[in-house]
Amino acid sequence: MMISLENVGYLGAGFVLGVLVCALLVRISGALAATRVKEVSDQALYQHATRFMEMADRYFKGYVREAKKDFSIQGEALRQTMGPVRQALDQYETRLQAMEASRERANGAVFEQLAQMGRVQHQLHLETGNLVKALRLPHVRGRWGEITLRKVAELAGMARYCDFQEQPVKGKGKGALRPDMVVTLPSNRRIVVDAKVPLMAYLDALESDNDAEKQSRMADHARQVAAHIHQLASKEYAAAFSPSPEFVVLFIPGENFFSAALSQQPSLIEQGVEKGVILATPTTLIALLKSVAYAWQQKEGIENAEKIRTSGMTLYRRLCAMAESMNRLGKDIDTCVRSFNRTVNVMEKQVVPPARDLECLGVASRKMPDITSIDPPDTGESLFKERPDREE
Repeated sequence: MMISLENVGYLGAGFVLGVLVCALLVRISGALAATRVKEVSDQALYQHATRFMEMADRYFKGYVREAKKDFSIQGEALRQTMGPVRQALDQYETRLQAMEASRERANGAVFEQLAQMGRVQHQLHLETGNLVKALRLPHVRGRWGEITLRKVAELAGMARYCDFQEQPVKGKGKGALRPDMVVTLPSNRRIVVDAKVPLMAYLDALESDNDAEKQSRMADHARQVAAHIHQLASKEYAAAFSPSPEFVVLFIPGENFFSAALSQQPSLIEQGVEKGVILATPTTLIALLKSVAYAWQQKEGIENAEKIRTSGMTLYRRLCAMAESMNRLGKDIDTCVRSFNRTVNVMEKQVVPPARDLECLGVASRKMPDITSIDPPDTGESLFKERPDREE
């Protein structure tokens, strides 16, 4: 039997289709089997997980109960142990808060003080500026020098109008002299003091920022002091206020003014001594016036000693006169005692016996008292013994 090519083709196609169908069926059955296995495994895993969670829950619940019990016991013990520590920490916190509050108050006070100091410093700066402006005026500088000179004299223990005079006038007209102070010495001697305040160049030097200009201003300041020395020397105060030492005191009311001038011209002191002008600052003038005050104290002590000697001699003479009067009074008393005793003796011998007889006869209603004489000393001497006069 002959098979045609067309039939062979159909057979081949059917075979291939059968193979494909078989393969598809195998794959579908494998997928179904895998799905079933997965479902079975998932169900078994779920059951095992559920049982494990139940066992774990029972186990952990018991463990948690025991742990809570242990934690409660340990927590109570810890609270008892940490109680004092907590109290100490509370006290520390309280003190720390108090310290913090105190620190804040202190800081506030400090800030307030600093602010006050800032305001005072600002005010001081303004006042200093006003003072510098005022000191640039000649009459203000002169008045300041006069007041400082008076304060120095008072600090030295001298009294105004007694130990010194302020601005006495000597002479008339244009040639009249009026120093700032005349100090009175013992024996009616005088020391003339004139205050000078050379400040213009000194203030300019302080305000200058350039060293060369500052040095130049300081040199001008020294020249101003030298000019005051020549000016005072030309007035011849010592001759006008005679008797007076052959010098006049140039008072500079500031140690720094004087030292600044000396730093530029160290020979200023020698120049002044040669011209009869003694440069003095408050310190040196106080020492000079202290010496004058000591001289017055010595003079007053000598005068007081003379007064004491005179009073002592007067008192001694009066005591001598009183002693003589006492001697005469003692002699008179001794004479009176002797006369009294003689009178008593006569009365006892001549007057008392008849009176006693009358008393016995009942004439009198009271008894006649006895008459007592004054007994002299046992030695038989007079009651009064004059002492020999002592030599004066």
